[in-house]
Amino acid sequence: MDSILNTAKSWLTDFFDADTKKEIENLIQTNTEELKDRFYKDLEFGTGGMRGVMGVGTNRINKYTLGKNTQGLSNYLKKTYPNEALKVVIAYDCRHNSDTLAKTVADVFAANGIKVFLFSELRTTPALSFAVKYLNCHAGIVLTASHNPPEYNGYKVYWTDGGQIVPPQDGEIISEINNLSFEDIKFKADESLIQLIDKEVDEAFISASVKNGNFNAKGKDDFKIVFTSLHGTSITAIPEVLKRAGYKNVTIIEEQAVPDGNFPTVKSPNPEEPEALNMAIEKAEEIGADMVVGTDPDSDRLGIAVRNLEGKMELLNGNQTMVLMTKFLLDQRKAQGMEGNEFIASTIVSTPMMPALADAYGVECKTALTGFKWIAKMIKDFPNQHFVGGGEESFGFMVGDFVRDKDAVTSTLLACEIGANAKANGSSFYKDLIDCYVDFGFYKEKLVSMTKKGITGAQEIKQMMIDYKNNPVQSIDGSKVIFVDDYNTSTKKNMVTGETTSIDIPKSNVLIYTTEDGTIMAARPSGTEPKIKFYFSINATLDKASDFKKVDAQLDEKINRILKELNLN
Repeated sequence: MDSILNTAKSWLTDFFDADTKKEIENLIQTNTEELKDRFYKDLEFGTGGMRGVMGVGTNRINKYTLGKNTQGLSNYLKKTYPNEALKVVIAYDCRHNSDTLAKTVADVFAANGIKVFLFSELRTTPALSFAVKYLNCHAGIVLTASHNPPEYNGYKVYWTDGGQIVPPQDGEIISEINNLSFEDIKFKADESLIQLIDKEVDEAFISASVKNGNFNAKGKDDFKIVFTSLHGTSITAIPEVLKRAGYKNVTIIEEQAVPDGNFPTVKSPNPEEPEALNMAIEKAEEIGADMVVGTDPDSDRLGIAVRNLEGKMELLNGNQTMVLMTKFLLDQRKAQGMEGNEFIASTIVSTPMMPALADAYGVECKTALTGFKWIAKMIKDFPNQHFVGGGEESFGFMVGDFVRDKDAVTSTLLACEIGANAKANGSSFYKDLIDCYVDFGFYKEKLVSMTKKGITGAQEIKQMMIDYKNNPVQSIDGSKVIFVDDYNTSTKKNMVTGETTSIDIPKSNVLIYTTEDGTIMAARPSGTEPKIKFYFSINATLDKASDFKKVDAQLDEKINRILKELNLN
């Protein structure tokens, strides 16, 4: 506790503002537990950059922690590009303090002689990724905490290709940051270096989204869409993209269209949570809509609900939408003529149906760690290959490579194209998905998340991962575990022969079990939230579409047995 107290007291110097010092003094006197949580560590970069609760302290998002990041990044940019006029672009979402924190970040860059393009108002994350390349910037920053609760904010760093930073850059930047004290931050901006941007970049981004996501689907006039931005940034782009692509029957949930960091109409602004789309689904049932689309606050994730076989709206998961979107893109590519250098992409905790799909189309499926920065890195690492599209189970998808991160804007348009085209052909989005199960195998996934907050929570998560590693599960639902992939040690162990082989993917704290019947279980601590996540994938053969309900029920029963067996239900 002494070291934590000393760290807290170091924030009582004249460098820090009066409000900050007053709050720390009050915590020292009245709330040692809260003080401990705020100063026991520094916030770190995870799979989605730096993300945390806003407030005073080293373990919080505030002007000093973000200022230090930005000072370190400024130093790194100068070392990396010593003879260039440096440029960065900054965007921010609807969260509390996002606009003021974005201006603070801009000030620090400008104080270091770096030209800053700052969006004049909130914008989507895909628009920021696009703007990095469009404006020929050396880096980009977006202030967002994605779908986290209202008390969170965050800071994501993008590089020259429009993708998030990856090794070794992230480590080198962190070293620069760690070599600084807070007093090294330059806050006094050269305002002449800060330029507000909006309409020109907006127009370029929206035009590119329409170009990449519009396939001139039939039946647009007859396709009804309900859209909700869940109080976030996508309201700045998606309605206009759909309009330009020819969709006229778009109903916007007005109560959720106003950007609001409190997210007053939902428990969580996360389209992965069924509750988040309740208002939109109710409206869809009322007006007889074909599809519901909802996006998270920074508009990189999208949730889609469509009519199931009973005609009721059903929320699909990220694996389902990813498979159908990828198949549609592959069909379009095939119609143009495959060149033989195409690839799709997914992640190690996403559905094995993606490699099965790739095999059927004769293309490569590259598999990466969780996080779209790894998919963006693939595009950069393999410039002679053509990236068709790809995604991850957490409701993210990327259409082509003009944006290098999850892109709910273009993906929303793509989903509507698939749905409109299917309806015009006498099918539906849902029926087309079932046809995929017949053609490529019926894969079904389940995600279980356990929240463990604070210091004790972090220790619990760490111990759980140690236990799963040191005492491997022997079987799952009666099927023997035959492989254990430990991405922390980059090893794949055959549990039958004892043979160990290496995994050619960067290290990460992930364990994956595979059984004889193809059941997969992955355990992974979240990189952006105080959670441990368990991913399950099971599969069966679906001989014909009419058997869907029966086989679906059997797979549900299997998942429930597995969760009960592992005490995760």
